[in-house]
Amino acid sequence: MKIRRLVLCCGIIFGILIFLGLSGRESERLFYRDACTDIVVGKDASADGSVITSHTGCCDECRVHVVPAQTFKRGEMAPVYYGLQDVRKPLKEYGKVIGYIPQVEKTYAYFHSGYSHMNEHQLAIGETTLSQRDELKVDIETGKQIMTIEQAMAFALQRCKTAREALKLITSLVEKYGFLPSCGPESEALCIADPEEAWVLEVFSVGPDWEPGSGKLGAIWAAQRVPDDQIAIVPNWSTIKEIDLSRPDYFMASENYRQVAIDRGWYDPKSGQPFIWQEAYSPLPREWAVSRYWLFFSTFAPSYKKWPDKRLTAPFKGYDAYHQYLEPLSCYPFSVKPDQKLSVQDVIAFQRSVFTDTIYDMTADTDWFVPDGKGGMKKSPLTTPFPTRDMRELLDITWRRMVSRGGYGMVAQLRSWLPAPVGGVYWFYLDNQHISTYVPIYAGIQEIAASYKTYDPDKFSEDSARWAIDFVDNLLYLRWQEAIKDLREMRDPLEGGFFANQPKVDAQALELYKKDPDQAKKFLTDYTKKNMEKIVRMYKDLRAQLITKYTNNKLGL
Repeated sequence: MKIRRLVLCCGIIFGILIFLGLSGRESERLFYRDACTDIVVGKDASADGSVITSHTGCCDECRVHVVPAQTFKRGEMAPVYYGLQDVRKPLKEYGKVIGYIPQVEKTYAYFHSGYSHMNEHQLAIGETTLSQRDELKVDIETGKQIMTIEQAMAFALQRCKTAREALKLITSLVEKYGFLPSCGPESEALCIADPEEAWVLEVFSVGPDWEPGSGKLGAIWAAQRVPDDQIAIVPNWSTIKEIDLSRPDYFMASENYRQVAIDRGWYDPKSGQPFIWQEAYSPLPREWAVSRYWLFFSTFAPSYKKWPDKRLTAPFKGYDAYHQYLEPLSCYPFSVKPDQKLSVQDVIAFQRSVFTDTIYDMTADTDWFVPDGKGGMKKSPLTTPFPTRDMRELLDITWRRMVSRGGYGMVAQLRSWLPAPVGGVYWFYLDNQHISTYVPIYAGIQEIAASYKTYDPDKFSEDSARWAIDFVDNLLYLRWQEAIKDLREMRDPLEGGFFANQPKVDAQALELYKKDPDQAKKFLTDYTKKNMEKIVRMYKDLRAQLITKYTNNKLGL
């Protein structure tokens, strides 16, 4: 009966989507709306003194390529694109032109993808979509705004060297040209960092009635700096709370940051209560955000306070919704000093999180358990933390939003003590980071391996790195519990080698840079492309091993 009701509900939801006229691509875009997790680490909170920002669960447009520095004639205009996230357009085409802004005479080289993350000067930006009140929502069909967050990110990487420069540019663009949501349509957060500092910028839209040239700002925004000795997370939810503009080194905001809330009745200045940004512009919190807040703070700052108990101590604890904590978001600070300093590897490990041994652990569902032949029960070898929609419907498993998710993503390691081409490392992955391998892309490289620039979600290709990884991802479902160990046996030494070799590579690149920066860039380009080729070769070797070892001819049909 439960399964019949679930199928009926799914049918109703599907019918509603058809009624609303949502195409496959539009519903796919909505699927990614709550998919991103950003982590920020201040330079005094990192193990090596670097500033770290990151981004997981990006869109399907994972093809990454280097856009070189360029020069333009004075008076030229730069196109504003809509559709940067569309993976089905040709590489190096950026979508529909919906407006123009003044061009600058010189731009910087940067790595372009659906959400562009880093440039040659160690400026790095992570993105995560937030929820906003319905009254603020606007899309390309209903408003005159033209500046999406992904377009603003690209402009910042083209034109800025520091986080504060990027903050100034991005906020001026959304104010003047109007912030156009492209996911949801919801609000956005950016985790902007350079080798010295990191900021969280949150941008909300102003609804469909905004007119360009009206004198009214085209966005509402606030930014808060992450203290150098602290870490922060933005899990698809607003995280900024009280704003103190008397401390400009830590807070910035648009002129209308309170007034819009006052005008719409979301905040009463006569109430005597402080203005809480997070409460003013966000709707009621969702579990998929609160759960990631909890996991982050309880993992990295367990001594900070007594966090809610969400560890799995009994087989049915995850089913006991009646006694589970529904803590307020005020429980979680904007940032916190971690119990131990974080390395890039620590951030990667968290990005791969699947809520193991917590009430959100989908592998703990009792429907996975089968007889062990000894009078007891054991997890089926098919048990996976990534049950597909069909598997969840069949086994009646409650879906949980994990940190690990498909798409692509990164960890940006920004190091002030090295020249920018050597100091910035863009640890990049494709597909699901739980399965994928992070490759170090140095800020100074001039070309990307062809396989990392190739991906068509509608057609498998042997020439695509993402398809190579996704092929293995699918084969793991043949016997997940054992196959994931085979993956780790091949992947972990390869990825670990990248970290082990980093000091040596840094030193060689630095010596070359002192003599000839171009030679250093060539060295790093060759090194990066070689690592990308190693990764693709490893996944192709692994898929042959997995299909041989776990073919259904050996599974007792």
